[in-house]
Amino acid sequence: MIVEQLYTGCLAEAAYYIESDGEAAIIDPLRETKPYLDKLQKQGAKLKYIFETHFHADFVSGHIDLANSTGATIVYGPNAEPTYDIHQASDGEVMAIGKVKIKVLHTPGHTMESTTYLLKDEAGKDHAIFTGDTLFLGDVGRPDLAIKQGELTKRDLAGILFDSLRTKIMPLADELIVYPGHGAGSACGKNLSSETWGYLGEQKKTNYALRADMTREEFIEEVTSGLLPPPQYFPKNAMMNKTGYSNFGNVLQQGIKPLSPTEFEFLVESEGALMLDTRSEHDFAAGHIPNSIFIGVDGSFAPWVGALITDIQQPIVLIVPEGREEEVVTRLARVGYDHTLGYLQGGLEAWQQAGKEVDTLQSISPKTLGDNLPTDGQIVDVRKPKEFLSQHVEGATNFPLDYINQNMGRLDRSGKYYLYCLGGYRSVITASILKARGIHNLVNIEEGWRGIEASNTPKTAYTCPTELPQEVIDAAVKEVV
Repeated sequence: MIVEQLYTGCLAEAAYYIESDGEAAIIDPLRETKPYLDKLQKQGAKLKYIFETHFHADFVSGHIDLANSTGATIVYGPNAEPTYDIHQASDGEVMAIGKVKIKVLHTPGHTMESTTYLLKDEAGKDHAIFTGDTLFLGDVGRPDLAIKQGELTKRDLAGILFDSLRTKIMPLADELIVYPGHGAGSACGKNLSSETWGYLGEQKKTNYALRADMTREEFIEEVTSGLLPPPQYFPKNAMMNKTGYSNFGNVLQQGIKPLSPTEFEFLVESEGALMLDTRSEHDFAAGHIPNSIFIGVDGSFAPWVGALITDIQQPIVLIVPEGREEEVVTRLARVGYDHTLGYLQGGLEAWQQAGKEVDTLQSISPKTLGDNLPTDGQIVDVRKPKEFLSQHVEGATNFPLDYINQNMGRLDRSGKYYLYCLGGYRSVITASILKARGIHNLVNIEEGWRGIEASNTPKTAYTCPTELPQEVIDAAVKEVV
């Protein structure tokens, strides 16, 4: 028996490969299928099943393309009703993969179709559970991301999740391995561990949601409190996973088309294409195409694209680091942005050689900021409310990048703003969006809070980050959303 976790850090997402006696199954595959097909070929195994734990909200799964390529059967648990062919398994159904078996455990709550898969080894012994977003290490799936089903509220779903955990998961043996769908960094839970697998007994002892003496009402309160609004692309990805999507090969072929500066400019004007600059924040600040949006590929690229580009059908043209065109198009497609029309061949250098206009972003060091706090503009902290409350520059205003689309009205277009985040990535994203919307008097504080913290800049602290009362965080979020 082979069990392999295939973890993708930028999405904090785990897919799984199971193989026995020449047959294989994949659980929750990512959008691009080539890595799975290559693995199957290398192993000489035939893909029998593609198990989906639920309709994912934070990424587009590769289940449909993978099934079309291999003839494997897509499996969901009860309540899943996609528009394509699947095997809808019943609760308790057992399915064979070579000499091992998968038992279907319907565990609704995160979503109503959420299902946990219990792996039994060759001897028939329970070996591991693949919990999707039902159970994480240190947390459970948030109950406010499901595709709307009737009149069910997040509190209703939380109560259903409580029942699922206590009737289906907690009675299982402590030595079972827990393989969750996500680790730290995912927005599908509130407090996920940085570990990517663990043991069920350990979770029973340490996971707040599995406390043996917890009442149903206590569980509902704890699981539903402190939930930040989900990224806007989540319901759109969930619907794509339910109704289908374009073939990834076609998306990739279109997206990696090289464009001359003239062709690039034509698509911006004729198709309304968004210019997405995925180079480093330093390269963008030094020179960029006017009105382009910066989201660097070496940061949390796909989640920020999903959070900030509100139209998932938006045509996009790319400015990319040389040789990384396919990577960028792939990562866009993982979160449902399938309408990349090509990339600027030769990058910014080709643009300049063609005589096209280039803009820059003014930057200052943390030392410069600390030596003389500016009086000619507003210092703006674009981190999350909890980060801001923990400690920030004296006199700074919190303007979280996460909610920029809702909060543009808070800014004076004629004002001057000094922007900082944790390390310089989010502040440059913010600056690029503000510049594209006509606010140009901006100064980026290099190195962000990490640099500021080491400087003599006056700072204001609320309290220790780990002690921030939830009601304070909730009030701060409410203020900026």
